[in-house]
Amino acid sequence: MQQLIINISDQSKISFIMELFNNFSFATIEKKEVIEGDNEHKILENIKQGFEEMKLIEQGKEKSRPFKELINEL
Repeated sequence: MQQLIINISDQSKISFIMELFNNFSFATIEKKEVIEGDNEHKILENIKQGFEEMKLIEQGKEKSRPFKELINEL
């Protein structure tokens, strides 16, 4: 099995594409919504920043904060 990712910029065409592919017995559709602003580059940069902060905490150059404080912030 292979996967094909189709990015549709015109939101009004999504239902047409979904209906079209639903008529093919050999294809299944997984609809995933993309949150605007989230992209691979931004995600990787956030992970990199997190590791850099973790290194500074381990070196004693930054202070960590309690887990409960982090959860309460969310």
